[in-house]
Amino acid sequence: MKRTALAIALLPAAVMAFAQEPAITFEDTSHDFGTIAEDGGNVTHEFKFTNTGDAPLMIVNASASCGCTRPSYPKKPVAPGKTDKIKVTYVPVGRPGEFVKTVTVKTNVKKQKTIKLKIKGTVVPKK
Repeated sequence: MKRTALAIALLPAAVMAFAQEPAITFEDTSHDFGTIAEDGGNVTHEFKFTNTGDAPLMIVNASASCGCTRPSYPKKPVAPGKTDKIKVTYVPVGRPGEFVKTVTVKTNVKKQKTIKLKIKGTVVPKK
């Protein structure tokens, strides 16, 4: 009886020790576009990441700090060991000068629910 009670008491700890978790590792979390022309068109950077965990990784959402920045992210789960990307596009028209923008990425990773990606640069005004 005591052994059964001990086994039942230790069961949650044993299950937690073997619980599978996704993990996300980015190649980079910031990008400098440098100097870009206002009338040169949109600029895009792909933030590549790998699921370094042992369970499927979900990008729940990716939202930009303003309407001039457009993130695009995978909607399907990323399997353990697989790589994917979050594409961030900046629209320079009507925005001369320096810029620093962020994209907040929400995931299903318990220890790292949100990640901030940053883009920056300087927009040269059109003549």
